[in-house]
This record gives sequence, C-alpha cells and structure tokens, in this order.
Amino acid sequence: MDAGAGKQFLRCSLGLCRAIKGFMKNLRSGYEKWYYIAPFALTWLVLIQVRDLANVVSKETIQLIPEAVTYSVLLSTVFSRFMWHWPIFRKRIVPFPNLQGTWMGHLQSTWEDPEVGKKMEPIPVQFCIKQSFEAISITMFTAESESQSQAALFIEEPDGTQRLKYTYTNKPDATVRSRSEIHEGAASLKIIEASGLELYGDYWTSRKSTGSIRIKRASSKLSDCFIEDINEWVKSKT
Repeated sequence: MDAGAGKQFLRCSLGLCRAIKGFMKNLRSGYEKWYYIAPFALTWLVLIQVRDLANVVSKETIQLIPEAVTYSVLLSTVFSRFMWHWPIFRKRIVPFPNLQGTWMGHLQSTWEDPEVGKKMEPIPVQFCIKQSFEAISITMFTAESESQSQAALFIEEPDGTQRLKYTYTNKPDATVRSRSEIHEGAASLKIIEASGLELYGDYWTSRKSTGSIRIKRASSKLSDCFIEDINEWVKSKT
C-alpha cells in the first residue's frame, strides 16, 4: 500500500468508526449486551430462589433489584479481570484471544534512503500488551522511541481472520527528535494462532511512512517488559 492510501486509512482508523462498518465485524459489539445483562439476570434469579419468593414479579422481587445490581457488578468485574481468558470461555463466550504479555519481533519500514537507494534494516521491537475483557492497550518499544495505543479493537473478516487494529502516538527519545518527530499512527495486525501466537500486518503514520510489523509472544507475563537493551534482547531470543 502506498503512502497516499496509508494516509487515508490512518484518517479512518483514528475515528475507529469506519473500521467496523461494511463487511467487518467488531468482535466486542455482539457481547456487550450479555456482559451487562446476563450477570444481573443471573444474580437476580438466584436471590429470588434464596429468598424463596414464589412470584417472580412482585414487590419483594423488585426490591431485590439494587442488591442484584451490586452483585452483578462485582461478578462482571471479577470476570473481566480474572476469568475471561480461561479456556472454557474461549469462543463460547469470549470471541477474541488473550494477547496479554511481552512480544518480540521486528518492524520493517518501506522508506528508502535517497542517497543510497536502500531500505532501512529491520528494527527490533518489543510490544507489551495489557488486556482485560473490556479493554486492551499496546505499548511498543524500540531503541529510540516508545509508542502507546490510543484506541484498539478486534475485527473479524468474512473468512474468519481476526485482526487487532489500533491507533497510537509515537514519542521518540529527546536525543533523536531533530530527525524523528512525535507522530500519530495506526496498525492492522493479523492474529495467527496456528503455531503459537503471532501478530503480522502493516502500519501507517502521519509522517506518510508505511511498513510492516511481525512479532511473536515471548512471555505471557508483563514483568518481562521494559528491557534496557532491546536490540540485544531480541537477538538473544531469536
């Protein structure tokens, strides 16, 4: 994809509205209703049974609604933080994979040095992905910069392919900002689960640059993030 098309996609992604229109499906949208309604209905019915109330629609059962709301919020919170990634819920209730952890790989820019006519060497990158049932955040580190996602969502294409789409802000180190300014970007990464988790796809930036990203999950723990020497760390793991 050329820079012009990449810029158009960036404008679209920053809104995160067009990405879920047409033939693509937002994997979270179909599950939001049950996430809030099902726990409430379940706790309300349990309370009715515990209190041994024969008539479901009565003054006594209606008075249980505030208590049911309290328990359902607690249940939803526990599920969102601790239970959603359990294998028993995968695809039955949770349509997207658990991507939380430390990832490693490379970023390949399409930019060519006009003086020598060659592309840049692949750049070692480290991704730290933090995820719950309700949200996901992506942080990318290189030797010279840090990127933080601003918005992200899971998309499923007609053939069943799942993608992680997100927008981000990249902040280069102060020492290199004379040649690398702060900029916005967007990425669309295909989720590959066949042989271990892998993410692969393209990125676009407000600087009219494009490129590809390929990363594999090195650890499901976030404690492995923030390696001081990313270049050496990636080399040691590949």
